[in-house]
Amino acid sequence: MGQVIGQNLLGPEPTRLAPEPEVTAALATEPGEAVVRTHPESSLAWALLADAAYAEGRVVEAYAFARVGYHRGLDALRRAGWKGHGPVPWSHEPNRGVLRALFALRRSAAQIGEQAEVDRLTEFLNGADPEAIATLEGGA
Repeated sequence: MGQVIGQNLLGPEPTRLAPEPEVTAALATEPGEAVVRTHPESSLAWALLADAAYAEGRVVEAYAFARVGYHRGLDALRRAGWKGHGPVPWSHEPNRGVLRALFALRRSAAQIGEQAEVDRLTEFLNGADPEAIATLEGGA
């Protein structure tokens, strides 16, 4: 019998989103708001806009931007075959936009006292990739 070490035989396969080369290129040369205007479907663009607002102390705006990124990310995950649970590995770079949006929403929800949302997003992130929160808290 073949070796199955490291394979998840009980759960769904990891979801791996498609790369967004146009978004990545635009982010290298344009401000976040301009990228969101040309690529409103990108959870990465919304997550970075949320990060910028949060860094400037605009927590409510950061929450709103992250919420849009979260919903765009859910749409992308579903299109990629995700069924509402299962791994979304940080190691797959195109997944990072969704995970960053989830983290940004969690962070802003904590700042406005929305603990139920923080708990739900913590569970979501831990289910997606148990290393995501620590990685993002480390400044990834």
